[in-house]
Amino acid sequence: MLELKNVCYEVDDENGHADILRDVSFTLGKDIFAVITGPNGGGKSTIAKMIAGVIRPTSGQILFNGKDITDASITERARMGISYALQQPVRFKGIQVIDLLRIAAGRELSVAESCEYLSKVGMCARDYIYREVNASLSGGELKRIEIATILARETQLSVFDEPEAGIDLWSFQSLIHVFQSMRKEVSDSSILVISHQERILEIADEIIVVADGRISKHGPGSEVLPELIGTASAVKNCEKLTERS
Repeated sequence: MLELKNVCYEVDDENGHADILRDVSFTLGKDIFAVITGPNGGGKSTIAKMIAGVIRPTSGQILFNGKDITDASITERARMGISYALQQPVRFKGIQVIDLLRIAAGRELSVAESCEYLSKVGMCARDYIYREVNASLSGGELKRIEIATILARETQLSVFDEPEAGIDLWSFQSLIHVFQSMRKEVSDSSILVISHQERILEIADEIIVVADGRISKHGPGSEVLPELIGTASAVKNCEKLTERS
């Protein structure tokens, strides 16, 4: 489904030259729930934006269903079947939730259909269906509405950039259930999540670890997660010993 081949991304700014991504290559097949994780500043969100078409690689290729989409725009990629959820969902003053769902679906959804999508993300539809997507909604509410629009789109690849950011514990638990349902209900599709959360890593089929702009590990979640947990524990123990000395 998705393949990145030797992707690099470089920037030049007031701080000089920086290699954000260096020779990143990986393949993501169909019916896969994958998580990209790693240290802050390692390049995770840059990969997500690159897949969505927000930014383009300095070199390398991005293929989707065998087609080169390296130079394709965000709109072209969306039409091909790629969805992208931002860390901070956009607010749309004057647009109601039902309007947003209809735009996402590309058709005139009925009220009942719209309510079904909201119910899947743990929202009481009658309380939200005619609400404006504006500042009156909390971060968790906006996040779940955004996920509902992605469900309505029924795309082949859904990319979520740190979906847990800015939401409360209840919303986070609901988010886990939504991801699990998406895996079961939408066939021939895949989910790619950028996350540090162990609870999300636990349900991943594959885990891709990115550090210093490179992929340091990529494999089945059942194999990679224990190594990550062991490394994290070792780092914490070293920090404790350092504090005592």
